[in-house]
Formats: sequence, C-alpha cells, structure tokens
Amino acid sequence: MFTGFFFLLRTYGVPVTLTEWLTFMQALAKGLAFSNLTDFYALARSVLVKSETHFDQYDQAFQAAFEGIETPQEIAEQVWDWLSDPLVIAGLSEEERRQLREWLGDTDLDELRRMFEERLREQAEAHHGGNYWVGTGGTSAFGHSGFHPGGIRVGGESRNRSAVKVAGERRYRAYRTDVSVGVRQFEVALRRLRQLSSKNESLPDELDLDGTIQDTADNAGLLSLRWQRSRKNNVRVLVLMDVGGSMRPYIKVCSQLFSAVNRSTHFKDLRFYYFHNCVYDHLYHDVVCSTSNASYTTGVMHEFSPEYKLILVGDATMAPSELMSKGGIIWWGHYNKEPGIEWLRRLAKHFTHSVWLTPVPREEWEWVWGRYTMEQVQKVFPMHELTVDGLTHAVRSLMVRK
Repeated sequence: MFTGFFFLLRTYGVPVTLTEWLTFMQALAKGLAFSNLTDFYALARSVLVKSETHFDQYDQAFQAAFEGIETPQEIAEQVWDWLSDPLVIAGLSEEERRQLREWLGDTDLDELRRMFEERLREQAEAHHGGNYWVGTGGTSAFGHSGFHPGGIRVGGESRNRSAVKVAGERRYRAYRTDVSVGVRQFEVALRRLRQLSSKNESLPDELDLDGTIQDTADNAGLLSLRWQRSRKNNVRVLVLMDVGGSMRPYIKVCSQLFSAVNRSTHFKDLRFYYFHNCVYDHLYHDVVCSTSNASYTTGVMHEFSPEYKLILVGDATMAPSELMSKGGIIWWGHYNKEPGIEWLRRLAKHFTHSVWLTPVPREEWEWVWGRYTMEQVQKVFPMHELTVDGLTHAVRSLMVRK
C-alpha cells in the first residue's frame, strides 16, 4: 500500500530507506494517521524524513502523490450521524451544548439535512468552487475549504489547511542545502577544510592528556607526561574565478562564495585570480582582467606549490573553439598559442587537489548551451554545483589525501 508514494519520495530526492518505510507501515497499521490526510502527512514526514533540509522535497512528492484526492464516500455516514443530533458531540459539557444551541439560533437542521441529501442525489462528480454543489472551496453550504456562515463541512480540514495545500505551499524551500543560499552556509561548508590541517610538521609541543593518563596508569601511578604535535593551520587555497559574459547572471551567488572564502579564518594562505571563460596564458589580479595587472599562468604555478587546493569557479560554458582551439580567446588583441584545455590540464597536473564549481544547476548540464565544453572540463576537474551541498562535496574531495 502507498508503494508509489515511496518511489516518489526517492525520485524527489528524499533518502527514504526500507527500514523507515516498514516503520511507517507499522504506524499506519496501528491507526496513528487516524484516517486523515493531514495526520497522514505529519506522520509520514516525522517517520520518513530525517532532516529538515529534505522537507521541501517531501512536500513536492506529497503533492504529486495526493493532489486531487477527494474525501472518501464513508464520510457521508459520519455526516448522517452528526445530523441526527448535532449537539451530541463527545466531550461537550451541558454548558457547552447550551452555548452551541444559542449560536445555532434558528438554524433549521431538518431543512439543512434535506438539502444535503438532495445535493448528493443530484451530484455526479467532484466539484470545486461555486455556491451550490458539495465540494471544496467556494461558498456552498456543504463541503470544505470554502466559506459559508451556516454550512456543513464535509471532509477536509478547517481553516483551509488541508495536507495537500500545505505541501503545495512549499514552506521549507529555505531549508534545502541543494540550492544557493547565503554567505553563512558557504562558510560552514568551507570549515571542513580545517580537517586538512596537519599534525606531522612540527615538534611535540602540546600535552596529550589522554595519553598522559594512560601512561601514568601503566606506570603504576607514577606521573608520565606524553606530548603531541599541535594542529597547525596549513591549509593553502588558490581560487580562480570566471568573470563577465555568461557569468553575469550568477554575480550574486559568486559574490556570496567570494565573501565566505574571504571571511574564513582557517586558511594559512588564500589567493584569488580571475579569468574569462577559460584559463590561457594569463591570470588576472582583478575583475577587469587587464594584462597590465596580470601574472603569467606558468608563473602562478611556479609560485604556488602542489599542496595548494585549487578551486575554479565558472559556468564552463563557452564556444568549443574557446576551449579546444589555438587562438580561441575572444578578447580583442589577444592570442593563445595553445588551446585552453591544455592550460586546464596543466593546472590539474600541477595541483594534486583541485575542483571546479559551476553555478549551472546539475539538471541543466545535459542540455544547457555550452554542454560540450562542460563535458570536456569535467574530464579534467571534478565538477560540482555552486550550492551548499555541491561545495560540501567539493571540500570532501579536496580533503582526500593522495
């Protein structure tokens, strides 16, 4: 039962396991959803979704699975029971029933029941909106998710908060980590690079408390101090960023990454250079990309050792000639004697740890203009989306010791 919902969740990116799904089935078997779609929504989310970062994907899957579901036919039986004596409601005191009678006033319940039965006999299909049929929305006296001062709610939830509608609002989009968010999230992802700091490049200068306790115990209580090398901040990062042209739509997200990297305090050395579309003979010191303020790419590789972590940021979409041909550079007065792809290969060979971050969403990689050049760049550098998740994966690959 609900197997299609399980596969929809996986399709939308919610990492549901079979163990969690079986737990959910047990919860349903115990009646914890109370035969109510809204309670079903809450129960499924609490059991199947492990992190709020997947709430938005869950809402999309839920909406796709249950949109258009109508109130089951057996709800009519509940309505008949209520109409037989609407004041006999479990849990109401005599005072509450008296107040309810006063609120109902001169409402003719028998007439209301007759009208409801008449509507059901006439109606042959689901109806949404309007002021006559039993359905959702509108101002009919019978149905739900609409408004009528003296009507009967049939199914659904009050206050216009049905589960499918709540899911459709996608209130948790901001919780996702697979979309571009802000400087703070980028900073958190970059902090993973602190784990690259080495303990093997200095003399022992820090007391190893656990080791001291162990050695003292092994030495029959005679104090025996053990020392260890302190963790040094040895993370060196070189960032090359594409500017101008097709990167203009991504100025905001690139600026957020730039701010996050600059605000990071856990790098021993951090250097920035710029390029346009592809790296050629020069790397530039500012976004103007003028040769009067540039360094030779070969000089940059000589200056920075292979231990630097190389991060290239760009959409990687360009004309094939810009990447694969001599003279492919499109700047007036410039000429590259070697194809841009050769310069990228040199960088990848020199720096043992390197990644390429692209602001182009992954789902667009196969059909976006410039997909050919993206494919070629991916053969040289591991490519990741410029999102928090993408940056996290990129940092992990930079942390792999070779």
